[in-house]
Amino acid sequence: MAFLHVFLLLLLSSFSVDAVVFTLQNRCNKTIWPAIQAFAGQPQLMQGGLELNPSQSRNLTAPKGWSGRFWGRTGCTFNVYGEGTCTTGDCGNGLYCNGASGEPPASVAELTLDSPVDFYDVSLLDGFNMPISIFPSDDSGVCPSVGCETDLNLRCPTNLIVRGDRGEIVACKSACTAFQMPEYCCTGQFQNPNRCKPTKYSQYFKRACPSTYTYAFDDPLSTVTCRDSDYLIMFC
Repeated sequence: MAFLHVFLLLLLSSFSVDAVVFTLQNRCNKTIWPAIQAFAGQPQLMQGGLELNPSQSRNLTAPKGWSGRFWGRTGCTFNVYGEGTCTTGDCGNGLYCNGASGEPPASVAELTLDSPVDFYDVSLLDGFNMPISIFPSDDSGVCPSVGCETDLNLRCPTNLIVRGDRGEIVACKSACTAFQMPEYCCTGQFQNPNRCKPTKYSQYFKRACPSTYTYAFDDPLSTVTCRDSDYLIMFC
């Protein structure tokens, strides 16, 4: 029995060193369907999708070197087989995205772990569909939180608005997504930070949510670092 006890302690110690826990929490007043896309070579978590009711949380375990992105989907309708679509953030695969990316506009939390520290940011490069934030739970308490806790749909510029079936505003496009022009997407002759500058559209996002990425050459301080932490991904 003593040997078994020591073995279990070693196993748990190894697990805590080699794994990271993501807690997904729905603070919205309606059901959402978080989606997860692991980057190349990384394992998919929860097959890339799940349902979260208001006030519900779910813990996911990832290997220490995991990297990927999280976003929320709204207005989803799925059958018992997980087949269906969403009004915003749809990945085209039903409930389980299984590596597929989401359709913009969607607010995205991105993390690259143990490289050699953890890098993370909240990106509005493809627009906004719901508030999303990242809160590290490191023992030191010095790792910063980042995100957008403001509902940008409430004052979305008219030509960036996305409406649902009933005419309600469900998302706010980025200028790149809306207009597909080099000066907004930082492509072509604008593919360098000296020529591609913030626009009135990206500044709308930046003023409301200063810790987020709002265009391709945004403030590099929008990506922050931490070490040996678990992470809370909060929606709304």
